[in-house]
This record gives sequence, C-alpha cells and structure tokens, in this order.
Amino acid sequence: MADNTTERVVVRFAGDSGDGMQLTGERFASSTAIFGNDLATLPDFPAEIRAPQGTIPGVSSFQIHFAGHDILTPGDRPDVLVVMNPAALHANLKDLRSGGVIIANSDEFTKRNVQKAGYTTNPLEDDSLDSYQVHPVAMTSLTEGAVAPAGVGKKDASRCKNMFALGLLSWMYHRPVAHTEQFLRRKFAKAPAVADANVLALHAGWNYGETIESAVARIEIPPARLPPGKYRQITGNIALAYGIVAAGQCARMPVLLGSYPITPASSILHELSKHKNFGVTTIQAEDEIAAVGAALGASFGGALGVTTTSGPGLALKAETIGLAVMTELPLIVVDVQRGGPSTGLPTKTEQADLLQAFYGRNGESPVAVLAPASPADCFDIALEAARIALTYRTPVIVLSDGMIANGSEPWRIPDVSTLPEFSADFATEPNAPDGSGEYWPYQRDPHTLAREWAIPGTPGLEHRIGGLEKADGKGGISYDPENHDTMVRLRHAKIDGIDVPNVEVDDPTGDADVLVVGWGSTHGPIGAGCRRVRRRGLSVAQAHLRYLNPLPANLGDVLRRYERVVVPEMNLGQLGMLLRSKFLIDAIPYTKVSGMPFKAEEVEQMLLDQLAPTTAKAGAR
Repeated sequence: MADNTTERVVVRFAGDSGDGMQLTGERFASSTAIFGNDLATLPDFPAEIRAPQGTIPGVSSFQIHFAGHDILTPGDRPDVLVVMNPAALHANLKDLRSGGVIIANSDEFTKRNVQKAGYTTNPLEDDSLDSYQVHPVAMTSLTEGAVAPAGVGKKDASRCKNMFALGLLSWMYHRPVAHTEQFLRRKFAKAPAVADANVLALHAGWNYGETIESAVARIEIPPARLPPGKYRQITGNIALAYGIVAAGQCARMPVLLGSYPITPASSILHELSKHKNFGVTTIQAEDEIAAVGAALGASFGGALGVTTTSGPGLALKAETIGLAVMTELPLIVVDVQRGGPSTGLPTKTEQADLLQAFYGRNGESPVAVLAPASPADCFDIALEAARIALTYRTPVIVLSDGMIANGSEPWRIPDVSTLPEFSADFATEPNAPDGSGEYWPYQRDPHTLAREWAIPGTPGLEHRIGGLEKADGKGGISYDPENHDTMVRLRHAKIDGIDVPNVEVDDPTGDADVLVVGWGSTHGPIGAGCRRVRRRGLSVAQAHLRYLNPLPANLGDVLRRYERVVVPEMNLGQLGMLLRSKFLIDAIPYTKVSGMPFKAEEVEQMLLDQLAPTTAKAGAR
C-alpha cells in the first residue's frame, strides 16, 4: 500500500491507568522528536490513585500533535484514537474528529468490560462507530504470543501490550524504534526477561503493521524546518529544573530547593535531586511550611533559595513568603497551578492562582510574578526569576500550570556562553552613612532599591533581621508610624521598578480592532486561534504577558490602541479584572474552568464572535 503524506497529525493513546499510556505516549513523542517533527503533548491523568480497572474514572490518556511545520498546541481533536479497553473508548470518543481512525484492543471488549464502561452492546460490533474508521486489533493475545520466547508469566506478558500499540503506531508514522528499544533495555536492566518481552512486543506491533491486509495506511510527515541548533524534547517541569540549575551556575552560588511533594510539581524535586554535582541541595521537607522555611533560611545564609508547590501549598507558604518580603531576601517560589479550590482537581490544569500570587498574604506584601508561555519557555523564566530575585532582593512567584508542567515540546539547547550573568553582590564592608563603621542592613541601592545582603558571620557585618517592621536604613525594630509608611512604600516601589521588557504585539496588518491578551499556557491556543482567523482574511492582534508583576511599562498604551480587548483565561477572569482596575479599559473576559486547556477552535469561535461587529461595520461601508 502506498504511503500517504500529510503535514500534521494528532494521536491520542488511551487506556486504563495500569495500561502504561503515559509511557507509551512519552516514547512516541521521543521518537517523533528524534525524527525531527515539531510537537506538543497533553498527558491527562486520572485523579484517583487507582480507580476500579476498566471504569471511566480510571482512564489515562496521552495526546501528541506533531507536524512538518511549527505548531502551538497539542491539537484540538485526535485524528487517531488508540484505545486499550471500552472505558477508554467511551471517555474519549466525543473528542475524535468525524471520520477519524480508531485502533481498539478487541481482546478487552468483553461483555463484562463493555458493561463496566456503560455500553449496552459492544461498540465494535454494532453500527455506533460507522462514522469512523475502526480497526479492531487483538493486542493482548498477539502480545502474549509474541513475548512467549522471553519466558515471562502471563501477567507480565499482558502488560507489554502498550509496547505492541507503540510498535504499530511507529510503523504507521515511520517513527524509529531503536531508541525505544535502548530505553527499554536500560529501564529493565535488572529484569532482562521483562526487557526482552517489551522489545519483542514493540517489534511485534511493527511487524503486524507490515504484514496485515488492512485499511490502516502508513502516513509520512516530513521533519519540521526548525531554526538550526541542537534540540531535545522537554517538559515544563524538567525545563524549570534545568533553569534553576543554570541560574545557580550563572550567579556562581549554591542552590537549595526546599520542597514537599505535590501534584503536579513533584517532578521538579525529582529532577533537581539528580544534580548535586552542580551545587544543588534538595530537601524533601515534612510539610509545605517547612519546605519554604528551609528555602528562605538558605537565602539568609547566602544561597539561592527555591521552593516548589501547587495552589494548596502556596496558601500554606503565604506567611513565610511574607517574611521574605519583610526581610527582603531573594526567594523563588514555583507554583504549578492545578484545579481548585482546596484539593480540587489534582491532575487537571487551571490558572486560578493569579490573585493568590498577587495578594494572598497579610498586609501590603508585594512580590514579582512571572509566568512561562510554554514548556520550553520554563527554562528562560527560571533564569529570569533568579535574576530578579537576586538583583532586587525579593520573592519571585513563577506561575506555571499543569498543562505546561506535563506537556512537552522541542527545546533548542542554548549555548552556555549566551546565558546571562548576574551576581548576588554580597556586602563585605560596613556601610553606615554617618561614618560610624556600623553595618546597616537596610541601606538601599539607589537604582534598584534593593537592600544590602550580608552573609551571616561576615566579620564586622553582624546584624539581625526578622518579621517585625524595620527601621529604614539601620534595620532595627521600629513601631514608628511614619517609618512604617515609608517602608511599605519602598517595598512597593522596589517591585514597581523592576526592569522588565515591553510587551510585543503580533498585529500583522496593523489595522486590527480586536486585541487578545493572554498569559501562561493560553499562549498556544490563542496563537493557533489567531492563525485560523487570519487565514479567513480577518485581522486580529495578539499580546502575551510573561511578566505579570510588574506589568510591562508600555502595556497601557498597547491596550488603549484597540477597540476591544479580550482576555482568555482558565479562571473566572482574574487577569481581566487586574487590567480593568489598572488601565480603566473594558477587558472582555473569556473563561474556562473545566480542568482542560482551551482548544484552538474555541478561541477561533470566540474571535469570530468578537469580530462580527467589525465585519458588519466594514460591510456597511
């Protein structure tokens, strides 16, 4: 059968949480990156630790969008849906595009499993899937037969069926499998029989595609024309970890991470624990409060203190972040946002911690707030957070989210020589302006308003700091009303004066009436939605905010240039409220709080609705 060629495909693997769908998706994404396609992924985990097998709450999926050109999202609707059981089909069929391909593990479509998934009849045998291209494949039995030479038991043999599915999809899309075979040999090095079984299943899936007489077609997607350089596939959490390591090297100072495991931030702790050779110390604390306390203590001692968490943990860290504001010490707080409130949706994504980052502490307690736009951008944001924290002696909150943290894309590995340099500039001499030879810990740099930072134990620079209000300059405890007013305003002025770049506007025609403003992981869906609208011949402008506090200096002028400003957010309009308050513009909210990211088609339709008055007005002329 001749191969088909296309520019882009969206594939989703779905099955029970014990079927290895995340591993399957990750390996397919890795081989896709090696092949040279641009890609974006969206893992979707069940919230239950272990829901009953074969039920819809236990379904786990992994979606990958890959193309021969640059892409911005993991895709709206799958073109190909690989399902390992009836529950996976039931949970994901609504997303599959009309006419899409279903590859189903027919062995698992037993009467009992069909009923557990909520079907009354077997969907592979009735006419309910007639609008799709359905390919039943007996993956379990074919896998068990293929791995028999490895000598593993029936249970271990059945577990290899995800590798059979991976082999089949690798054959369909010309993905290399040698890299996955090497991965499996490493992963199961202590269980060679299991490694052999998984490799046999992988090749059996490939060979099945080669030999069957089926309507399943091979599809070729050419490599993307990306800027030259060395690339690797990376998730947002791994990129954040690498950025933190690089920040310590750029600042030439040790890094301490104080962290308590919490979904979806835990993998940052896992990754950083591997890099002791770069001067990184990791502490898995007993709770969130201890974790941030350890990080702030490390900053007091002259290290770069970092703590990672999600929304519930950020709430617990609030008092210590306030202490960091009062002591004016550098601190990086990474909040990987998830659905809330309370425990909420631990495995789903949301952007609802923005106001907590701004105002979730007692008193006037300003901090810098940054947000990465994509998984690869997390590396740069981590470096920028460290620069700001060290230069301005302030906590910096980095607002990632579940989509960015677990999603992946190609990352061009930077040349080390191009990384920025920034220094802590520790105090070494007494600084009292009265010539007394004393050290005043709250003497400030006139440009940054950062106070001096002396490492405890430096001879002649002994001093005390703490949570009580400080006297301007000398740093002693002060209850004086005028001094408190002065210090509160100084701390605010320091944050307001942080040097951030102007916001850039993507307005190709220069005559757009509608501006879409986003932050965080809305960058991809907004960009893809704008592309679709522009292909219709309509004009729309886009601006994306990576710096949220302070906002870019030119933002007000940018917003006022447009007739309508729309703000898509995965919350109930938090950034829109801030923009209305600060710039007195009518920011139009477009919100979603389902735990899932925006689809490009949703943004496209929203923009078409917003552009309708403009189109009608132009037609009336």
